[in-house]
Amino acid sequence: MPELPEVETTKRGISPHVKNQRVSKVILRRKNLRWPITPALSEDLPGQVIDSVARRGKYLLLATGKGTLLIHLGMSGSLRIVDAKQAAGKHDHVDILFGNQRILRYTDPRRFGCMLWHKADISQHPLLISLGPEPLDSEFDANYLFSKSRGKSATIKTFIMDSKIVVGVGNIYANESLFMAGINPKRRAGKIALARYVKLVDCIKQVLQKAIDVGGTTLRDFTDSNGEPGYFSQSLQVYGRKGLACVACQTILKEIRLGQRSTVYCPRCQR
Repeated sequence: MPELPEVETTKRGISPHVKNQRVSKVILRRKNLRWPITPALSEDLPGQVIDSVARRGKYLLLATGKGTLLIHLGMSGSLRIVDAKQAAGKHDHVDILFGNQRILRYTDPRRFGCMLWHKADISQHPLLISLGPEPLDSEFDANYLFSKSRGKSATIKTFIMDSKIVVGVGNIYANESLFMAGINPKRRAGKIALARYVKLVDCIKQVLQKAIDVGGTTLRDFTDSNGEPGYFSQSLQVYGRKGLACVACQTILKEIRLGQRSTVYCPRCQR
């Protein structure tokens, strides 16, 4: 699944091409993805100008004067800017055509993403209203995370992956951040001291920012808005490396399941 850096990369990739552009037509090749695509999207969006392109967690938000298009890339979705003459493929489910003869094309082989049209205050949308702070914002700091963790029996990895606590720290980046911070992913969130949360918050920010800087992690199904993969996978320290030697101490990395997700860690470096 595309995680926060991939979504941020997509946002930055499409924004120069769609911001301040007027939509001329919307083509829906499917009636539903994860949820039904309301006909209002193809009725209301044409004629509107894209005022801004934003990201909230893993959601992309294309705002207009009439409403906001909320997009989630699901398990395998992607957005690309293509020429109006480029024929649609099997998995190209939605085209948003602009007056400059460019298309914002949504592709999703597994059809688990979503495209929802919302006319009211987008911050109050049911999918967004309960989300925690953005991990790269100043609001997300050690004092915040420490206070939220008190009394929590969840493992620290499950805790930081909870979008109500902080958005966008998906499985890959949770593995990497905990390794960098030297924290065992099995430790209970409520038992970790403030000093260790200081380190963990800094590591989360570093890992995510580095991934954004290099264009996101190369997942099997992910490419950025230009059709080029990201390269953060070349820098992964633990994720996907079970049975290999730790890059720091050469201890063999272990893999366990936490919250139904693959978790790889170093039993020596992470305490």
